[in-house]
Amino acid sequence: MELSDGSILSIYSHYDNYPEWAGRILRTHYNTREKVEALVDSGDVSCLWTDSGFYTSEGKTQRGYYGPLHYSERGEDCPPHLDKNLEEYLSDGEEYAYVYTKNNEWVCYNMNQFNDKEPEIVPIPSGALMV
Repeated sequence: MELSDGSILSIYSHYDNYPEWAGRILRTHYNTREKVEALVDSGDVSCLWTDSGFYTSEGKTQRGYYGPLHYSERGEDCPPHLDKNLEEYLSDGEEYAYVYTKNNEWVCYNMNQFNDKEPEIVPIPSGALMV
């Protein structure tokens, strides 16, 4: 999330961050600054949108509602990360990077980590994904 001073507050999302999935989930379910702040403030996530919980000794739990699955739900401390600017954020080494801009829009960067290209903005497919 781009802050007023140009810094980027972000979280790590473990599961399937391709624009066809994560980009559409972000646009569909995290489409206001308040919703993005709530997502980011709770720290890193295993998944952006699920009704499943984490595996326990009894098996996988079902939460009964859809939403992000934060690592804090299983007691981990994975707070948001603050980068001083977009360049620093994009150097963090992920396959895709998402920024919720000051203009309240999601932008997706293909980091091109598997080739020698520079990061580039790629489109997020239109249409809602999931409930």
